[in-house]
Amino acid sequence: MTLSASAALRGQTQPRISASLDSPELAQAYDRFGMLQFEHGKQLVALLHIARGESVLDIGAGTGRLTAYVAEIVGEDGRVVAIDPLPLRVDMARARAARQFEAKVGCAEDLSAFGDGSFDAVYLNSVFHWVEDKPRALDEIYRVLRPGGRFGVNCHDPARPHEVRLLVRHAMIAAQVELAPEVGYPSLGISEAELTEQISAAGFIGALSEQRTFVDTFPDVEAVLGWASSSTFGNFLNGISNTDRVRVVEVLGRLLEVKRSPGGIRLERYLTFATARKPVQFLE
Repeated sequence: MTLSASAALRGQTQPRISASLDSPELAQAYDRFGMLQFEHGKQLVALLHIARGESVLDIGAGTGRLTAYVAEIVGEDGRVVAIDPLPLRVDMARARAARQFEAKVGCAEDLSAFGDGSFDAVYLNSVFHWVEDKPRALDEIYRVLRPGGRFGVNCHDPARPHEVRLLVRHAMIAAQVELAPEVGYPSLGISEAELTEQISAAGFIGALSEQRTFVDTFPDVEAVLGWASSSTFGNFLNGISNTDRVRVVEVLGRLLEVKRSPGGIRLERYLTFATARKPVQFLE
């Protein structure tokens, strides 16, 4: 996965993302750091106006923290299903679920386990940027939504990288590590314009989008590295030697310390929030 500088200039910088790099340690770390995504996930859920008794699908649910929150909203008369492609995280979600919600292995591009019109609402919280075949995923989401059903997503826009991504890029340059930044800290992002275009192309109506800024505070450099590794399920700085990794981490540590405030290391993140709905009347 190491790319030369000339290869990067030729545009060969598409991230190669592997789901096989996840581990029990990373899954547990993600659950600890998952409060970051949980907080903006609640904002996404609020935009969908989920109500008691409704049926909801959480795609890319991870360890199920937000799913449990939604299960409380729909109550015993409702239904919430959590899917995620990483089995270790699904196991943790099942342990959290008890009788509140279902959790199973699955991905956005293949919702064949669910019939047409199965859900009142479907959402992806900090997940859509990882989906490889986004149009296919949107088609599947459209299919499983009931007429009038709501869809919500928040995701990374590569045109506005998170602050930590820029720092990783600077650290790799300073450490003279020839690995394209998009591979060193991978994400299959999508611009706000392309996101809304794809949502409309899938048949959804009433699409709304906006960019939101979040400020995260980490106690130390190790916490930042733990978040970066666990949220990319092991793909962070994957593909370089241990020696190169040590050099990058050393430089990154110095850059992160510059961002330290009395409360900890403060870093900004930027997410596009988008919502839409399936028409009540539509052509079969």
